[in-house]
Amino acid sequence: NTGHELIHKDPQLEQNAGGLLLAAVCYAGFKVEHVRGHHVHVSTPEDASSSRYDQSLYSFLPHAYKHNFLNAWRLEAERLKRKGLPALHWRNELIWWYAISALFLLGFSLAFGWLGEIFFLGQSVMAFTLLEIVNYIEHYG
Repeated sequence: NTGHELIHKDPQLEQNAGGLLLAAVCYAGFKVEHVRGHHVHVSTPEDASSSRYDQSLYSFLPHAYKHNFLNAWRLEAERLKRKGLPALHWRNELIWWYAISALFLLGFSLAFGWLGEIFFLGQSVMAFTLLEIVNYIEHYG
């Protein structure tokens, strides 16, 4: 949730700190989708981070996970296309953030073995689930 707040800030340092926190929980796509998707389409059917009226948390969460991920890749591909670059280019922000997530996973694996991997992935799921629960509450209906 701190990463969520930091990606709203103007200084690039704070935005990157937010991206790093989100990468540390394998949810870096949120940085791209939230600012370029959610803020544009808030509380509309196109918004993956706004729950619908009468939608349960349990149906909202899988929808938010899936559509935040897919929308982030679509938005980043569109950004790169406007610059005349392919989606899978070294300037793709998501590739860098997810590479950092992979480095975190590798680090936990090397330091603590398979238990480190499970811990890292488990804390990631818990962290991004809490982030989406906050979105559910803030944007319900």
